Amino acid sequence: MSFKIAIIGAGSVGFTKKLFTDILCVPEFKDIEFALTDVSEHNLQMIKAILDRIVEANGLPTRVTATTERRKALEGARYVISCVRVGGLEAYADDIRIPLKYGIDQCVGDTICAGGILYGQRNIPVILDFCKDIREVAETNAKFLNYANPMAMNTWAAIEYGKVDTVGLCHGVQHGAEQIAEVLGAKSRQELDYVCSGINHQTWFIDLRLNGRKIGKNELVAAFEAHPVYSQQEKLRIDVLKRFGVYSTESNGHLSEYLPWYRKRPDEITRWIDMSDWIHGETGGYLRHSTETRNWFETEYPQFLEAASKPIDPDKRSNEHASHILEALETNRVYRGHFNVRNDGVITNLPQDAIIESPGFVDRFGINMAAGITLPEACAATCIASINVQRMSVHAAISGDIDLLKLAVLHDPLVGAVSTPEEVWQMVDEMVVAQAAWLPQYAHAVPAARERLSTSGVKTREWAGAARRSVRSIEELRAEKAALKQAS
Repeated sequence: MSFKIAIIGAGSVGFTKKLFTDILCVPEFKDIEFALTDVSEHNLQMIKAILDRIVEANGLPTRVTATTERRKALEGARYVISCVRVGGLEAYADDIRIPLKYGIDQCVGDTICAGGILYGQRNIPVILDFCKDIREVAETNAKFLNYANPMAMNTWAAIEYGKVDTVGLCHGVQHGAEQIAEVLGAKSRQELDYVCSGINHQTWFIDLRLNGRKIGKNELVAAFEAHPVYSQQEKLRIDVLKRFGVYSTESNGHLSEYLPWYRKRPDEITRWIDMSDWIHGETGGYLRHSTETRNWFETEYPQFLEAASKPIDPDKRSNEHASHILEALETNRVYRGHFNVRNDGVITNLPQDAIIESPGFVDRFGINMAAGITLPEACAATCIASINVQRMSVHAAISGDIDLLKLAVLHDPLVGAVSTPEEVWQMVDEMVVAQAAWLPQYAHAVPAARERLSTSGVKTREWAGAARRSVRSIEELRAEKAALKQAS
């Protein structure tokens, strides 16, 4: 087979390498072309060198090109994969820093909440530019695979306004299933069957079978509470499991941001989170992790390049959906996964226009969703609260309506539990002014927002958050890795 895959945001070096090697684990895909594109020439050349080394080491005919001209990369592409982070770590830092001034403590801030909503405002205009290029220069009916957050908002915009065949992809379901298999004592992940459904980062394991035996709430609660690690790291998820009756896919820290109950007061935050790793609820945890990862990669690049000389091992193919979807579409080897698509009746008690994440099967005929799923009422209620925020956020990003943007932030569950309307209005003004370089649709609103900020009397505070850690130096990271290696 010979076709072209374009990867936008290919400067996400580690993730691009994973997608690349996954796809080349499919025997029929050796002769394809990868076209890499990114706004960073520096990152682009680093990842191209790594992928070229993989191709050379494995004696493959695979072609790899790299260009900062996105439209050129998309020409003739059958598949387009996006893993962009618009505004980079500079804008992302404001997604965490500014809401903290108003008492809003986020762990990740990339889905909803104040940070996730502004992230969507930056991403959506760029997503629509991608879609325009895909319609005009990519292969007819090219498929757009979106890995970028905020997943639901980006996918919603691409489908409703970009008019491109789009699927959103995430790995939260796989990670949650791995945890459940472990606590239940499964010898392999293949022993666990499940139906997981909801919206991205709020997906629920509504049916669990271990070797065909149905697993109920009480058994699952007992298994998690008995686990020496997860019982401490996933306290919030376990509490939600007890109250809702089903386990959520998302990590302790991530899930805490979508609910109005656990991060509303500093003392409550420290009660529910775990500081053994950023993902369990640390204030700004993912920002710290991303900063350290970037610094580590820049410093240790020669080692990453050397590691690229190893043969590709198909047994180490990851459970990221992209390679399996492409394999199913091109070879008709059926793949079952969980995909982000427009609802249209798939989940009976969520809005039809929502972007849902639910099981589907892929073959030559495309992605075929399993329809007629009904969520438990509490799960549906929680999802609907987020969907309403996502809908307003998408429409605000399209229209550049700052008042609608403020209403979207006001209706966010955690923001509403922490902040007053006056605080929300000022916070959004401050975020739009700070991120104006990445928000062209709000250019007309920035002068008035800046004027309001100069006269506003809403008080803020300089606060690092309830559980903040400093970014570790390269030397500290090296020492930590050495200690872990010695302990193992």
